[in-house]
Amino acid sequence: MAEAADIAELKERLKAEARALGFAAVGFAPAADDPVRAERLRQWLASGAHGEMTWMEDRAEVRQGPQSMWREAQSVIALGMSYAPSVDPLALEGDAERARISIYAQGGDYHDTVKKALKALARWLVAEAGKLGIEAQLKVFVDTAPVMEKPLGQAAGLGWQGKHTNLVSREHGSWLFLGAIYTTLPFEPDLGHDERCGSCTACQDACPTQAFPAPFQLDARRCISYLTIELKGPIPHELRAGIGNRIYGCDDCLAVCPWNKFAQAAARHKAFLPRAELAAPRLAELLALDDAGFRKLFSGSPIKRIGRDRFVRNCLIAAGNSGNRALEAPVRALLADPDPVVAEAAGWALERITAAL
Repeated sequence: MAEAADIAELKERLKAEARALGFAAVGFAPAADDPVRAERLRQWLASGAHGEMTWMEDRAEVRQGPQSMWREAQSVIALGMSYAPSVDPLALEGDAERARISIYAQGGDYHDTVKKALKALARWLVAEAGKLGIEAQLKVFVDTAPVMEKPLGQAAGLGWQGKHTNLVSREHGSWLFLGAIYTTLPFEPDLGHDERCGSCTACQDACPTQAFPAPFQLDARRCISYLTIELKGPIPHELRAGIGNRIYGCDDCLAVCPWNKFAQAAARHKAFLPRAELAAPRLAELLALDDAGFRKLFSGSPIKRIGRDRFVRNCLIAAGNSGNRALEAPVRALLADPDPVVAEAAGWALERITAAL
């Protein structure tokens, strides 16, 4: 039977294996539920700040902590994979011809890359624990399950939840994709990370749509990432101007974080290198996409999941904000689009473009 020293040695070897698989950060947290986090989640959901993300309500009780999902869990292995950019994420702000796609979505789909590495690490852990005479049970998660990755990352010492509510790392800034492995192995937890935002309000001040009612609080209904990705219907008119030329997600609150000065693009996983056609795409070309063209362009990209109609809706908002007369023809062509949300956005965009003449 394995001794505590064997588990401790396994923990250190697991850290090395995780880094060999492409993870830039790894830490260990207790699997016990956290009533403080659970109460904060309850209050946030009660306020309605999650908008149309009803899936967060549907399994809210499971999100209270690891053992609410899986009673047998003893430890959580929290992992982070870097996607630190080598260019300024804000460089295309105000460009009347080109659109802005969030840094994380310019390369391969992180769900696939992170999950593949998590599964490889899980297989390694089961095999190595077996050599110690331990049957290791585990579950792997990346973003698509009711798992509170950011609080778990903080509890495991990877970083802390900043005032923009995302995880901030002293080594990797705001540029980490998070994953987690729940396991029955009793790993000694690492020290949780203290909050290091201090008096800085850069992320709050940078938000174009004022989505932060207070530090460490996010109203998703005003967040550009929510509006361009999760929201299925028309984008509220009062928020459209703030979207600018962002067509999928938003990096502003992340990009201005002072801790990013320590993030190194060299630490970025190669799967997240930006595709040339997504780094600075032309709005005119995107507005002309039909469903087949959309699927072809975004094959292997997380953008594919929102579908052509929602994506073109976003491009029309960007076109309207551009005031670019050269976009009038492709916008006008969408006035009779079969999707009523796209057609409405086209009418709004055309009105804005012609008013700018």
